[in-house]
Amino acid sequence: MGVTEWVAAAVENVGAKVARGGIADLRPMPRTLIDKGRMRSVYRFAEGNLPASGDPVLFVPPLAAPSLCFDLRRGCSLAEHMVAQGRSTYLVDFGTVSFADRSLGLEHWIDDVLPHTIRAVSRDAGDRPVHVVAWCLGGIMSLLTAADQPGLPIASISTVAAPFDVTAIPLIAPMKPLVDFTQGWILTPAYRLLGGAPRALVKRAFQLSAIDKVVTKPYAILSHLDDADFLAQIEAVDRFTDNMIAYPGRTFGQLYHRFFRANDLAEGTFDLGGRRINLAEVKVPVLIIAGKGDSIAPERAVRHLVDVLDNAAEVEFHACPGGHLGVLAGRGARDTTWKHLDDFLAVHNPVA
Repeated sequence: MGVTEWVAAAVENVGAKVARGGIADLRPMPRTLIDKGRMRSVYRFAEGNLPASGDPVLFVPPLAAPSLCFDLRRGCSLAEHMVAQGRSTYLVDFGTVSFADRSLGLEHWIDDVLPHTIRAVSRDAGDRPVHVVAWCLGGIMSLLTAADQPGLPIASISTVAAPFDVTAIPLIAPMKPLVDFTQGWILTPAYRLLGGAPRALVKRAFQLSAIDKVVTKPYAILSHLDDADFLAQIEAVDRFTDNMIAYPGRTFGQLYHRFFRANDLAEGTFDLGGRRINLAEVKVPVLIIAGKGDSIAPERAVRHLVDVLDNAAEVEFHACPGGHLGVLAGRGARDTTWKHLDDFLAVHNPVA
């Protein structure tokens, strides 16, 4: 691109930003509420008169992050992508978290929210089995739910950026000796007092995980003023980050003491509500995707899941370009992560 063309494109993009308040098409995919409960709103996606077929695909986000991760913006929306393929596509939204929810633990999601969601989706789709696609902690909770309740109508599980060995996370590993020495009391009084991890803290932690991008963001914007798609992606990610959600106190405590301090998931088991959940009980096919540039869930921490799914019908692993959000909803995900999802579902859930 010559200088004249670059300047023209930059002027057009800046003009769009000023005149319309943004470049990104942030319209959400049309959806219909099919089920609702505490911390649970289940939606069916649709777009115009596009027909849907095959078994339903259910998106499961993590706690504390908005379900926007699956519908980031038009052109970079996994929901839009699945619907365009003719897939019957659903989403569970956990909603917001308040101080009144501080007593909720992971049991609420594993015993209540996800089982009710999966059954509701199956029922709405004509009693067909459900293919779960989950991001980060959503993947961990989905696998624990499947292991704990093998009778649920789950056909397959795809996890993206779900870490199963915290010793492989550079952001966490250096802190673990101090946390172990103090028996976890560095953070315990704070989250108990606050009733959890406030959304502002969650937002800052997410930004710090990619501090290099935060620091270089102004330069990146200036150097890409001619690239409307690049600028649109930044707008969409900013909206996503601004909508972070708090962690309930008890849930945060479980994540802190069991996942972080004890690293329980590395052994493939988890004590919950007086019972032991073993990931060896997962029998369905599982697709595992890691982000090569992910500092929250590095490739080695994600790959560890392969070693604990002893009885899954099939385990497929791929490392794709992108950071924690980028591997799921980045511009490059359309040709990498989404392609692996498409190929996996084409085998286990073909559409007409």
